[in-house]
Amino acid sequence: MESFSSKDMAMQAQKKILSHMANKSVVHMFIDDTSSEILDELYRVSKEYSGNRSEAQKVVKDLIKIAVKIGVLFRHNRFSPEELSLAQDFKKKLHQGAMTAISFYEVEFTFDKTVMSEILTGCRDLLLKLVDSHLTPKSHGRINHVFNHYSDPELLTQLYNPDGPFKPNLTKICTGLNRLLEEGTL
Repeated sequence: MESFSSKDMAMQAQKKILSHMANKSVVHMFIDDTSSEILDELYRVSKEYSGNRSEAQKVVKDLIKIAVKIGVLFRHNRFSPEELSLAQDFKKKLHQGAMTAISFYEVEFTFDKTVMSEILTGCRDLLLKLVDSHLTPKSHGRINHVFNHYSDPELLTQLYNPDGPFKPNLTKICTGLNRLLEEGTL
């Protein structure tokens, strides 16, 4: 007997529609202003670092799509207790990453590209485990694309170069991360 669920169908439609709408105006409907400012700075860093506007747009668009899809899954209570435990581990790792990023920014000459890269890679691995049975291989590819891009040691080294061109971007990113931590959002 074929199983049909209108609730499942609605969730699939939401994920599909929202993934097609991942542009700047829609982002403001789903993502708070501080997060949006951070995403804008991440885009600018990616664009400048890669020298490729479309690649920078793609990596940020992939990030937004993943965040929205995971939000839809949470809203529809699709995660098992084990997966919710993984989600908590991911949140802790992301929090650790934000704290580490800010610390490296605030305390000169403490930046360690290996530490930052490993934290981001750990976040990626936890997120892939979390969504393993919920998202398509294409979405898994998006997760890999985003985390592999931002955990690139050379990108991180240039971002944290105190005399480099990304200093203003890093300042805005860390200011935003600090605000999210203070609000308890991250």
